[in-house]
Amino acid sequence: MWKEENNTLHKTFLFEDFSQAFAFMTRVAMEAEKMNHHPLWTNVWNKVDIWLSTHDAGNMVTEKDKQLAARIDSLMNH
Repeated sequence: MWKEENNTLHKTFLFEDFSQAFAFMTRVAMEAEKMNHHPLWTNVWNKVDIWLSTHDAGNMVTEKDKQLAARIDSLMNH
């Protein structure tokens, strides 16, 4: 579940290994590029943390962030 904190939407994703985490990040990157809306994220081995906010809106959470969050969630089913 995405959590709104510090003017961002945040979620942690866990995978079996680094390869799965990196494959997920690649899929997220493709969706983010399509939307021209890029996340702040970190990856350590099997863990990916993503923070979303809209820089053009003063680093606040907007509908654009919620749309990208939904797209990211849908990638977990692939």
